[in-house]
Amino acid sequence: MLHSKIEGEGKPFLILHGYLGMSDNWKTLGTQFAAQGFQVHMLDLRNHGKSFHSEEFTYEAMVQDILEYCSENNLESIDMLGHSMGGKVAMLFATAYPEKVEKLIVADIGPKYYAPHHQDIMAALNAVDFSQKPSRNEVDAIMEQFVPDFGTRQFLMKSLYWVEPGQLGFRFNLDVFNRKIENIGNALPETAVFEKPTLFLRGGNSNYLKDSDMDLIKKHFPAAEMKTIPNAGHWLHAENPVAFYTETIAFLKEQ
Repeated sequence: MLHSKIEGEGKPFLILHGYLGMSDNWKTLGTQFAAQGFQVHMLDLRNHGKSFHSEEFTYEAMVQDILEYCSENNLESIDMLGHSMGGKVAMLFATAYPEKVEKLIVADIGPKYYAPHHQDIMAALNAVDFSQKPSRNEVDAIMEQFVPDFGTRQFLMKSLYWVEPGQLGFRFNLDVFNRKIENIGNALPETAVFEKPTLFLRGGNSNYLKDSDMDLIKKHFPAAEMKTIPNAGHWLHAENPVAFYTETIAFLKEQ
């Protein structure tokens, strides 16, 4: 069963983090959504956060995890938001089980194939030798050689935890990611369609979603609209949370 943080009462609203993320990334926004009358479920996807580790790491497997999560928590009808990898999971779930999803929000990812592009981040993570018992500062210094951007390192450091006193580790399953990273770029299946209201949000400074992607988006999501969050890159919810929240809540509350 997937680990989750649940906040608030009302319409179930599932939030799915991106690659190398976790439910904690959504804590502040989750609280704001809960205050608007939603029961917010912030999930840790398999091989991430406090959820279980598995050799199987595919979008199909992650969709099944969410189906089981909904069944376990008696969630019949949900709204759903996914960022990046989580957006791919949300798209596949909505097209596979449209009867369960009322509204879908996809943050800075499209249904198309994406070539592997996390090489620097993977190099940084793999450079950390936990057998040497590094401190948090030492882990940061090692990763800085590969990932100079402070914000990106802060995001990765959120998954650092004390396995036992004096011994740090990453919560995510780096071993499986090293072997299965190609799966993250997979496109949505040709025949996948979700006809209910769908909002695509993209960062104004991000190149993950282009105007030219709209034809493919409309093929899979005929009712889709796309909005741009200004002054934000791929981590748009963290870089401009006010605009992200405003667009999201307006869409969710729309009759």
